[in-house]
Amino acid sequence: MNALLLAAILVQAAPFKPDEAPGKMTVPDGFKVRLFAGEPDVVQPMGFTFDDRGRLWVVECVSYPKWVPPGQEGQDRIVIFEDTDGDGKFDTKKVFADKLANVSGLAVGHGGVWITALPVVSFIPDRNGDDVPDGPPEILLDGWDMKAKHNVFNKPSWGPDGWLYGLNGILSNSRVGKPGTPDAERIPMNCGVWRLHPVTKKFEVVCTGTTNPWGIDWDDVGRGFITNCVIKHVFQVIPGAHYDRMFGEDKSAPNLYGLIPSCADHIHWAGGAWQDARGQEKHSEAGGGHAHVGAMVYLGDNWPDDYRGHLFTLNLHGHRMSHDVFEPKGSGVVAKHAKDFLLGNDPWFRGLDCQYGPDGGVFVTDWTDTGECHNYDKVDLTNGRIYKVTYGDAKPARIDLAKSSDAELAALLDSGRKNAWFARHAQRLLQERAIAGKLDPKVRAGLVHPTRDESDPIGDLRRLWAWHVTGPKDEPEILVALDNRFEHHRAWAVTLELEDGQASPKVAAKLLEMAKSDPSPVVRLALASGLQRLPVAERAPIAEALMAHEEDAADAQLPLMIWYGIEPLVSSDRDRAVALIAKAKIPLVRQYTTRRLAAMAK
Repeated sequence: MNALLLAAILVQAAPFKPDEAPGKMTVPDGFKVRLFAGEPDVVQPMGFTFDDRGRLWVVECVSYPKWVPPGQEGQDRIVIFEDTDGDGKFDTKKVFADKLANVSGLAVGHGGVWITALPVVSFIPDRNGDDVPDGPPEILLDGWDMKAKHNVFNKPSWGPDGWLYGLNGILSNSRVGKPGTPDAERIPMNCGVWRLHPVTKKFEVVCTGTTNPWGIDWDDVGRGFITNCVIKHVFQVIPGAHYDRMFGEDKSAPNLYGLIPSCADHIHWAGGAWQDARGQEKHSEAGGGHAHVGAMVYLGDNWPDDYRGHLFTLNLHGHRMSHDVFEPKGSGVVAKHAKDFLLGNDPWFRGLDCQYGPDGGVFVTDWTDTGECHNYDKVDLTNGRIYKVTYGDAKPARIDLAKSSDAELAALLDSGRKNAWFARHAQRLLQERAIAGKLDPKVRAGLVHPTRDESDPIGDLRRLWAWHVTGPKDEPEILVALDNRFEHHRAWAVTLELEDGQASPKVAAKLLEMAKSDPSPVVRLALASGLQRLPVAERAPIAEALMAHEEDAADAQLPLMIWYGIEPLVSSDRDRAVALIAKAKIPLVRQYTTRRLAAMAK
């Protein structure tokens, strides 16, 4: 962007009109931007999701930035938009719920709508799917920090393991629990990732750190990624990890000694203090600024294959959609800088979220304002847009997956259906049917079977996730999954097996064998992560085997993840810790173990 154009847009007194804005945007050749909806039909679109018919459910949050006190009625709404003729613009609109307060995000599934709405996570039931709430919101969790301003919890999203994931910011010093939980029994949390089980309602902190994450998505093999502000913009979601943070000490666990860095090898501004990384021309080539909102790993079927598996996020100060490419590195990935995908060319463009839909087209929400997250005094509540970005013209997807048979849903898990949108919705529907006792046992048995070949590794991995969420685990099936040729399949089999912190003797023996000899650092990372779910007294054998892998010494994640897993053991069993030091071939683990023992001796 040249200096004259930058100067011109900086003095722009009002946003481009909704139907003009798409034509002002810059996207790669062959792509089209259309206005799906704009003010007055939508305002302040803070979050959105899709239902199983491909309709958009949008949060209109007019509470921000002056959050409504608990117990008071607000003016936030959840609105359903539908494009019935497939022309890329909405045709019908209905209000699902209104008079809500402080709603920052939503997810649809399991008989209703799950919302993050300060200071609670609530569920609005709609079990017959008639788009009319069956009753008022049911509070599932409370204790989220009302003082956090823009750092509030957000982005509830269904993960590959069937849990509802969400994010929280560094200023949100929350103490989370079910209503009525005594303070001493609540779970403290500020910045990081959390999850909530849709059936048991169990709440967990998944990982901690970063600054103000406001975007989460998963790639084809189920690796989660969050986008972030102020420090580097993307982190891989590893259960039990503790990441670099903007400031302060991570108090979620004792004796961490070190934090895991971002997987990005770059920043999206030209360097210097983050406070200065706001809209200056020198930052444009790098990406426009430090604040990132929304995360999409593109796994649709409309954009060219060159973009598949890449990360896209909205850069607030750069008025654009930034673009990273993942490359494998050790146990994880490195995010490499790619050319920005979309330029809003309008200082009012404030992209908040981006997601691909059932036709592969990408929807982008735009807050449409000149302020940003630190603007608490003057916010324009009258604006908001939703754009749709397609490569050429996307073929309309007229669907209602809830009407599909169990077998039809299972077929959508295969990678032959390139758009992962279908697999994700199909898995959740199968999970719902299993919970209700309505899933065909033959279909469930066919999800994972010892005689199934491995010619479709992504499809088989999706079937593993679906098998996990639809019924009890069977030891023979688990052992087969742990022997799969695909490293990500084996890694996920480890993660899912250790979810409840226990394993049968045969499976435990297999896990120990894998810790000793599995050639994949991806699998070893899953084992290191799983250490924290095992009873402390049972961690030593697997930890000892992982510490013997000298080739992991320089890995960005593994040494610290092993340390996080063994620290309680070191603190409770000095003799075993000394024995571990003697066998450890990873210098960082030896160093931190010695440091902890020295501190204990004082």
